[in-house]
Amino acid sequence: MILSKAPRLGRRQFLGAAAGLAGSTLLSSQPIWASTRTVFKFGTLEALVMSDGHFALPTGFLVDPDAPPAARETALKSAGHGGDQIQLVNNVVMIRSPSAVILVDAGAGPRHQPTAGKLIDNLKAAGIEPTTVTQVVLTHGHPDHLWGILDVNNNLLYPNASYVVSAAEWSVWSDPDVMRKLPTVLANDRIVNGARRHFSRIQEMIRMVRHGDEIISGVRVIDTPGHTPGHMAVELAGENGLLIAGDALTHEVISFQHPSWRVTVDHEPDRGISTRLRLLDRLATDKHRLLGAHLPFPGTGFVERAHGSYRFVAA
Repeated sequence: MILSKAPRLGRRQFLGAAAGLAGSTLLSSQPIWASTRTVFKFGTLEALVMSDGHFALPTGFLVDPDAPPAARETALKSAGHGGDQIQLVNNVVMIRSPSAVILVDAGAGPRHQPTAGKLIDNLKAAGIEPTTVTQVVLTHGHPDHLWGILDVNNNLLYPNASYVVSAAEWSVWSDPDVMRKLPTVLANDRIVNGARRHFSRIQEMIRMVRHGDEIISGVRVIDTPGHTPGHMAVELAGENGLLIAGDALTHEVISFQHPSWRVTVDHEPDRGISTRLRLLDRLATDKHRLLGAHLPFPGTGFVERAHGSYRFVAA
């Protein structure tokens, strides 16, 4: 892929590109990882990562066109990205204890892009039946995290699970005026109706949580707003700990080396910046393991301070 300066896209161009990518197969040669990868184990708790596949977005969704052009181009090139599209893996975490099987997010499901929505197949390939999942923790309501709770016929893929979502996130998508409050690149019927359709199927099984609430012993949620107003991360206790950050940190270079750049797809870009800076400082200080939904599979590593900013060290 030839690197070029990404153009400044208007609203119609953004939406047109997103709609076109929904049927794209340009990434079909990328691998789908069917095997689990254990990334954390402490006492009776373990966390494993599985792939939901991968998808493409216009580059401008994750990299604000107003970022310094030369630095922007260098950052993308160093991550192997270039041109007008960016490809992202979609990592999903499973937390297991003697009495619980917890998914942190559910992947994209069958309606997003053809190279995504592979979680169910990969769970089954690893010998894990969807009926054994006891809880699904939803970091936020975007398609690649929420839509995987339903199959193509709108049946629940995890029928025996309860669903955990922040009270603030529930309010985002139940707001009659949500369309006006979304970032321009997401303000369309497909995103809004998709979120409402999926949330409506689980509304009787929802547990709403707030910062610090435990899912099970040793597993709690923490507020990480900005990407959405109710975005939350999941924290596992023990040894050095594990922070499952969802989309609070989305790009292996830009989120770490340039955390103060605004992200176009963030609902609240300035809060997103504050959250990134807070998380990066904490992770670099405490040496806790990080896991990001869109960091290179299996999405885990550590944060180090470097050159007045930070860097992600995969491990």
